[in-house]
This record gives sequence, C-alpha cells and structure tokens, in this order.
Amino acid sequence: MNKMLVVLSLALAGQASAATLTVWNHFTDAAEVAWLRAQADAYAKASGNKVTIVSLPLDQMADKLINSAPKGQGPDLVVTLPQDRLGQLAASGAVEPMDRYVVSKADLDRAAVQAMTYRGKLFGLPMFAESVALIYNKNLVPTAPTTWNEFLSAAQKNTGNGRFGFLVDLSNAYTNYGFFNAYGSYIFKNNGGTLNVGDVGITNAGALKALSVMNDLRYKYKLVPEGVSNDAAKSAFVDGRAAMIVTGPWDMGDIKKAGINYGITTIPAPPGATSKWGPLVGVQGVVLNAYGKNKSVAAQFAQALVTSSAQLSFNRAGGRIPVNLAARTQLKNDPIVTGFGKAISAGTPMPNVPEMGAIWGPWGSAVAQSVQKPGPNYASILAAALKEIKGNIR
Repeated sequence: MNKMLVVLSLALAGQASAATLTVWNHFTDAAEVAWLRAQADAYAKASGNKVTIVSLPLDQMADKLINSAPKGQGPDLVVTLPQDRLGQLAASGAVEPMDRYVVSKADLDRAAVQAMTYRGKLFGLPMFAESVALIYNKNLVPTAPTTWNEFLSAAQKNTGNGRFGFLVDLSNAYTNYGFFNAYGSYIFKNNGGTLNVGDVGITNAGALKALSVMNDLRYKYKLVPEGVSNDAAKSAFVDGRAAMIVTGPWDMGDIKKAGINYGITTIPAPPGATSKWGPLVGVQGVVLNAYGKNKSVAAQFAQALVTSSAQLSFNRAGGRIPVNLAARTQLKNDPIVTGFGKAISAGTPMPNVPEMGAIWGPWGSAVAQSVQKPGPNYASILAAALKEIKGNIR
C-alpha cells in the first residue's frame, strides 16, 4: 500500500459480511469512466466489498448530497466535488471529516490538501488540480524566463509585425491572481487552515502594486492590446503569432493539436514582489457521506483512488494533473504535468468558503476597470470594491 495514505487494511477485521458501496461520479470522458470502473473492480476483488457506480451531472451533485444524505438516500462516496462547494457541504453536515482515517498526507500536494481543508479539518481527499501557468512557444522563446527582465525582454523581442510577445486577458481577476499573490495580496486571510472572511486582502497595498504592474503590461510596455480575451490569446498562440500566454490545462489539447513546440512554467516574480507569482488553484476531491453506514469501508476506497499508481493511471486516462507527488515524479517527462504541477505547488487554493461568492463580482469589476486606461486611481477603485464586498458578505 502506498506510504502516502494509510487508512485501514483492505481486509476489515471482524467484518461480518461484505459491504456494498454506492459511489456518485460525474465523469463523462469514456476513458475516465473506464478508469473508475477498473479501480472499483480491483478494490472489490481485494476487499470482498462491492461498489456500485452512479453517474450524475457535476452541477447537481453537491445540492443533491446535501438534500439526500440526512434521509439516508445519498451515496457512501462522491468522486469528485470541487473545493468551492466544500464549505457549504461541511457546514450542512453532509460530509464527514476524514482526518481520523488519514495517517499521513506527505505525498499529497500541499495546496491540494489545503483546498480540501475547511476550518482546520480535512473534508476530502484531493484527486486532481488545475491552475493557469505561463505557456511559451519554444521556437520563439527557447528558454523559459526566470527573471522579470528576461520575461519582458522575450515579450518585447517578439512583439510587432503582427506578432505578440505576451498575451493575457488582463481584465480577468482569476487569470491574473498570481500578480496579487506576488505582492502579498490575498482573498481571505488564512489562519492555520481557517479562512478569516472578515480579513479581505485583495484591496490592500499589495493589490495596488499588482494592478499597477498589470496596467504597465498594456500601457507602459505596449504588450497586451485592449480587448484581448482568453480565447483571443489562445487563438494567437495556436496560430504561432503569440510567444507567451497564460492559460490552463483545458487549452492544452488545442495547443498540442496545433503542433506548437511549447513549454510550461510560472511567470517570474515582478519588480519589488515579496513572494513568487502564484495562481489560484482549483481542486476536486473525494468526499465521504457523513450519514453513510459504511464510512470506514468507503474511506478505504477513497484512499485507493489517490495512491500514486491510481493517480498515474488516472492521468493516462484523461490527462488530469495528479496531486500525488510520487505520481508527478513518475510523470516527470510529461511537460504538462511538470509545468502545471510547478504552478499548482506555487499557488493558492481558491477559497472554499461560501463567502467567496461575494468576491468575484466586485473584484472582477475592479480588475477590469484598472486596465482600461493608463494609471487610474487604483486606491479608489479598490476601496469601492471592498465596500461592495463587505456589503455582500453581511
């Protein structure tokens, strides 16, 4: 058994009869569905327990679990749920803390574990993660830039005559969170695994610097034209007209299909930064029904899904970025896993508290407003956003 997680022996001592687990899942890719079925069959053979897999749409699973679990109608396990619903699920009492079943998390990506932690308790085992990163065309930028000056030099060298050295949707708060992180800005203050929703940091002094750097990319350095969307940036990259863009694993299929000789890395820390550029990280994990009658058995199957061997085969089935560090090591020759793995490890989990819904609108509007003209009053823009955010939270 993998050293990362030791839950229980597959053979339950003293178990009178085999258990039957019901597992909800949302996978639609045929290879991923087949992977889960194979994992269930292997577990059933090793343990003597049975696994019934039920398919549901992802956007229905959290609400259905909250409503059905207390009635004894829910599953034993859900594979998988995104961490942005975790706080709501935990507050409802529908999901079981998994700390009692997990002895060690050493082989799991720190950011992924943090994403599945709510108020200091682990409410799910992370399965896979995603974030944005810097994607560069090696024919135009042969070596990944490691300093801000190298980044600017490569971008400026490849700008002009219908080409773009660097493109990103500067109005997109999610895509550009890495700049906020670099200057010590944050969404909610993390105090030992608990997010303080009363301490909003995306309007602090670091946020002012982040917006200033983003504005400079457009108006000072003349790199990012107005109106560039994520789709427009990707289109230019797959056409060979853009040297560097910021995007996530979801666009790598089109980039590979276009035959681009790509590399993946993180954006170097901008001038005067107090930390590294680190993106927001999205994680999906396996959660346990708090009302289930087979929680120990379900926890066994959950840990089987996040071992290095299972994560390795899951990646090969659908290309998801593993959160198991040993699996990443085995996939070290895969540039997508290595590149995005580096970005994920440097990143910050997207807050999993319900109050995050109060953030996106005001913050997104502030970011968009801050890159519409040269040198706007960032302090005023952010102050208005903070006022709206606090009103939303109240």
